[in-house]
Amino acid sequence: MKSKNTYEGIFKVGIIYLCCFLFSPLLNAQDWRDGLADLIYSPRYFGPNAFPVPEVRNGKVGNRYEIEFRGEYHYYTGDKTTDLFTRAYIPFVKGRVALEVSFLWKEHYKLTPETRDERHAVDLKSPVNYNGDVIVSTIFQVLQSDQWVDILVSANIKTASGGRLVDARFTDAASYWFDANFGRDLVNSIHGDYNYYIRMQAVMGFYCWMTNDTVHRQNDALSYGIGFSGGYGNFALTTNLAGFKGYENNGDRPLILRNNLTYEIKKNIISFRYHHGMKDSLYDTYVLAYIRCF
Repeated sequence: MKSKNTYEGIFKVGIIYLCCFLFSPLLNAQDWRDGLADLIYSPRYFGPNAFPVPEVRNGKVGNRYEIEFRGEYHYYTGDKTTDLFTRAYIPFVKGRVALEVSFLWKEHYKLTPETRDERHAVDLKSPVNYNGDVIVSTIFQVLQSDQWVDILVSANIKTASGGRLVDARFTDAASYWFDANFGRDLVNSIHGDYNYYIRMQAVMGFYCWMTNDTVHRQNDALSYGIGFSGGYGNFALTTNLAGFKGYENNGDRPLILRNNLTYEIKKNIISFRYHHGMKDSLYDTYVLAYIRCF
């Protein structure tokens, strides 16, 4: 016959196992939260959409309303990501001022174990559905001159609404940037029934984002870009090189070569894009987009 002490021992062991079963999710949650301090807040160690590189605009505020829907595929040997993206462009004051709002949603990813460990992430692929950040841009026409140069300035803010910080997908911290865009026509003429043009454009500005570094609470960067655009009839092609250079030099100096071919018919635009990442931008990106103009 088993003694009283034996039953008490079995009872205590059972209580211990029950407690471990009930509270293990909380213990695991605490583990990954502790790992957030190891994340490196820079483009090299986050997903492809965490640190948007400023656009090289053509120096003119557009006078048409636009709604855009696009699908994106970001390829890197350690990370394959797909997402859906929407954008609305709203001009005001006869094309002198514009508001642009963009939102990324339904991002999915798959990491290799090596990339997961390098980024201090937890999961290898999307365990849940999640959305990205919202970017709001206000654009002002400062100068418009066919003889000199067209200049617009923009103020941009990215919200902290993106998900999956635990997997280094979005920063869960705000960022903002201010820039000036310059554009000038090199060629602008009419051939038969079609207009054709070649235009040079550039951007320069200041970029800032919040980090998890207790010493440097934010990282500041110089943003820059230069490119050309051309068009003939309903076709247009834009190529530019853009990036920014952070002061911490911890993977915060991305550079992207962007190419965008569009075809427009009756205010409907189909866009094919290819982006090649360099330096601290690791991804090649393929994009198919539809834009409706009003």
